[in-house]
Amino acid sequence: MTISADRIALNAIQWINVKEDPNDPDGPDVWLYREPRFRSMYPDVLNQVREAGFENVMMEVLDTQTLQNYAAMIADSGLGLGPGYCQIGIPGDHGLSLTPGSSEWVRWFDSVRRKAEESNFFGHPTIFLAPEVAWFDTARTMTASAVGADFDPDRLARVTEVLAEATEVLLAEGIVPGLHNHVGTWVETESEIDHVLSEIPELRASFDIGHLAWAGIDPSSMLQRYADRLGDLHVKDLNLTVARESRANPAPYKSTVDRGLFLEPGLGDLDVSGVLHALPAAFEGWIIIEVDRASMPPFDSALVSAEWMRSLLALTPNG
Repeated sequence: MTISADRIALNAIQWINVKEDPNDPDGPDVWLYREPRFRSMYPDVLNQVREAGFENVMMEVLDTQTLQNYAAMIADSGLGLGPGYCQIGIPGDHGLSLTPGSSEWVRWFDSVRRKAEESNFFGHPTIFLAPEVAWFDTARTMTASAVGADFDPDRLARVTEVLAEATEVLLAEGIVPGLHNHVGTWVETESEIDHVLSEIPELRASFDIGHLAWAGIDPSSMLQRYADRLGDLHVKDLNLTVARESRANPAPYKSTVDRGLFLEPGLGDLDVSGVLHALPAAFEGWIIIEVDRASMPPFDSALVSAEWMRSLLALTPNG
């Protein structure tokens, strides 16, 4: 495999996915990217990413920013950018019935075009493409995550149709998408992933190895199976005991996370470095390091992640 520091980025999720009250570990979650107040916090977060030892951060333009504003902020931080993330839902989950080819159907993909515009503006030819996480009123997040709850072949066909259209939109703009699996979506299990990739041959495989493992899928096997289609990767570590228990006794997404599922790379049970050694020698994609919920203060979490990155680079031929 070929991995170098200039192709590794940190997703700043340590600072983003937090508790409303840091002193209440069982309290409500807050996703700060949605909060207008985060705009004023963002430059400091980026500075901490750089100070922790990273050269790059995953691209995430806020809805409250123009591309020019974000570009200036990134320039001030001294960081480079890794590829961004695009998610798309199925209209039916939002109470809509849209006819393919209709004006309403075309407009459904406006957010995908925005992501293509961002990627082109910052010179990134690839992007992670994921189904929308079904946060509300679905078993996959509310009661039984990571076990393929409420599987429906007709719904999987609709999800595949939407992902295929999003793939066409991105490719038309010169952006190559890779399927990004995520627990809590309608593409959660191994068979669902295989189905989508089989039905959309133009779509690359940009896996999250932590979400593969949470769903009971062997990440190394998936990397080897799709070696000729790999795009970029999200890398995270897990408490595999919590993951196994969440499948044996199906539990909600958030309560499983609150039990300490996610850990900084090197602190969990997943052999992340070993998984990455399953990458083909010709792999040239990006590695995005993520800690979906930090087990320590965010900056400390970033420091641990950077130290793991340096250990990974020391073990790779081009590191």
